[in-house]
Amino acid sequence: MRKFLVVLDDSRECLNAMRFAALRAAHTGGGVQVLSIIPPEEFQHWMGVADLMRAEARERIEAHFEVFAKWMRDKQGVNPELIIREGDPVAEILAQVKEDPAVGILVLGAGTEKSGPGPLVTAMTRSSGSLPIPITIVPGDMSKERLESIT
Repeated sequence: MRKFLVVLDDSRECLNAMRFAALRAAHTGGGVQVLSIIPPEEFQHWMGVADLMRAEARERIEAHFEVFAKWMRDKQGVNPELIIREGDPVAEILAQVKEDPAVGILVLGAGTEKSGPGPLVTAMTRSSGSLPIPITIVPGDMSKERLESIT
């Protein structure tokens, strides 16, 4: 089964990327793999504090994921898989793509700020020529109705 890999973070555009991935998976019989990355700079403290912060970050990610997962299961019939990695976001996305051959498409949400689509979209499009899978970039301000009509 082909999986749509989508990145879960705290950005607004993440919502449209999640929605797009779930709708495409539902319409094509695919799956959704949700990747959340904890940046390494969050744990630059004493060992005991770092462990506590890491546990809290994982709890926050799992709670955030459950909101999307419930919607995907209830509304789209898709049961997403959560992957949590620690490290540089670009490196971890590339590692996940290489480690799971079922991942067929990377779905990213583009920001709507004047500063550009966001650091992740910018970094991933720079290396898109050497990626083993295509990238779908979903506009952050695209309406739910429009997303539904194109998927």
